[in-house]
Amino acid sequence: MIRVLLAEDQAMVRSAIATLLGLEPDIDVVGQACDGPGAVSAARELHPDLCLLDIEMPGGSGLDAAEVLHAELPETKVLVFTVFDRPGHLQRALAAGAGGFIGKNRPVDELAVAIRQVMAGETVMEPALAATALRAAPNPLTAREREILAAAIDGAPIPTIAKRVCLSEKTVRNYLSSAIQKTDCANRFEAAHTAREKGWL
Repeated sequence: MIRVLLAEDQAMVRSAIATLLGLEPDIDVVGQACDGPGAVSAARELHPDLCLLDIEMPGGSGLDAAEVLHAELPETKVLVFTVFDRPGHLQRALAAGAGGFIGKNRPVDELAVAIRQVMAGETVMEPALAATALRAAPNPLTAREREILAAAIDGAPIPTIAKRVCLSEKTVRNYLSSAIQKTDCANRFEAAHTAREKGWL
């Protein structure tokens, strides 16, 4: 039996996926979470065989959770699923140790097959996205630059961003300046949205 932990922020979608996966004879959804930190906490307690992680969740992304799980629970496999087919997301997922990347538009029976493949040690990804990701430029942003751009994406002023990331305003300005240059943008708002569209955040 494959013990699966499911992280998805939309309760109705999460419940539907858990119910449908539970109909598979060899899959048992042992836990659910609504964000990345919740998934990490549940995984530490439950030690599932595989974590099925959505990427964009308001309380913390699945990619961030995948990085923590890879470091703390390397025996737990990770499969990322999302409605967004951004090459940067695939690059980050694989760098974080994920065993696969599948779109949410796929039928549940294909999701179940992907879970089995990842458990068997295979790498699962959609060919078109994989080809695009291989051609895409690597993420030029550091982890701190990504964090600060994410905090700036709503157009918040520097003092607010500094409070969000617990850094001085001067340090925040320096990181933002670097990120703006790396993304070849005119300002922090444009840089944040460019990075998000490329899947770097």
